[in-house]
Amino acid sequence: MRFELDFPVIQNSYTSKAYEAGWFSKSFPSFVFYRKMLGIVFRSSRLAKRGKFDDPSWCLSSYDTLQSLESVGATASVEGLENVIQTDGPCIIIGNHMSTLETFVLPYLICPFKKVTFIVKEALVNYPVFKHVMMSRNPIVVGRENPKQDFMTVLKGGSERIQSGYSIAVFPQTTRMTEFDRSQFNSIGIKLAKRADVPVIPLALKTDCWGNGMLIKDFGKIDPNNPIKLKFGERLRIEGNGKAQQEAVISHIENCLTDWKIRNY
Repeated sequence: MRFELDFPVIQNSYTSKAYEAGWFSKSFPSFVFYRKMLGIVFRSSRLAKRGKFDDPSWCLSSYDTLQSLESVGATASVEGLENVIQTDGPCIIIGNHMSTLETFVLPYLICPFKKVTFIVKEALVNYPVFKHVMMSRNPIVVGRENPKQDFMTVLKGGSERIQSGYSIAVFPQTTRMTEFDRSQFNSIGIKLAKRADVPVIPLALKTDCWGNGMLIKDFGKIDPNNPIKLKFGERLRIEGNGKAQQEAVISHIENCLTDWKIRNY
């Protein structure tokens, strides 16, 4: 572990403990959760503006977000985290992108063991208040309007961060979606891993507990009836052009989504 924390750290796997949410939380889960989440974001932003939002602070805010979801009746399970913990040095974590939840919860899982950052869309670093938090995490920012420019930004910025000891979480889909469409899952994570000569760890996500909003996509309905599931796959080394590893990442995601009975699987 990179540093000590005064709250539980997940080692290999995790399953939410049985918890009976109160009547109000069960009746209005979105209201209760977002009220708590905004408090977390404002506290984090104040620290970030003072240059004090460090890795332990990020872990705590991420842990508090998961706790807030569980407080309204959501349940979470995590499998395969040992594949991250047992990997020496930086790695590229490549997963499907279903909701905003993964951006908020993954730091709690990964950050105690590895320096990590994300490839994020430009809109996330322009949100009022939250932008201070996001920029303090040294993200790779892409505009999603010029794919060629984004590709170069990721390769250059990703290589620089990996050389500085960062692992990188990549969501190669063009947009967040519940269904998984392999044709929308590009190989930028594989290309970055090959260029930087680091391993890839597949990540399957089921995070439709946190819905995508109609007006603001990042903030949709919270549905505790949809279990949160994350499963890290076995470490992969890039060989040749990386097509076999790209297929292995996609297969891991598709197989998990089939097991979890996500639509279209």
